Amino acid sequence: MSGIPVAEDILDTAIAVLPLPEVATVLGTSTNKVRQMLRDGQLIAVRRRGELCVPGDFFVKDGVVKGLTGTITVLADSGYSRTEMLRWLFTADDTLPGSTPINALRTSHGTEVKRRAQAMAF
Repeated sequence: MSGIPVAEDILDTAIAVLPLPEVATVLGTSTNKVRQMLRDGQLIAVRRRGELCVPGDFFVKDGVVKGLTGTITVLADSGYSRTEMLRWLFTADDTLPGSTPINALRTSHGTEVKRRAQAMAF
């Protein structure tokens, strides 16, 4: 898998993941473009049952959840591994609207999520 960073699949098995061809369909693009997005750090992939997949919660009907790519960038700049990013995005936090950072992003609370991601760097 030429240069595509993959996180450990630390997600609960109840969390839906989409294989890359399905991600391409959701985004209205090619599988190669999805692979490039993974290499560029715009999304995070896991390997489930031998197949590269992306958490379904990363998408809304019109594309990637707003603020997700920026949050991934902030976490990467802070030295987090892909697995640590995934764990943080899906870990319950009762002080956030939506109860997890990914759900807060999905409900338009991206500023608060990015602020917390930046604060973790220090």
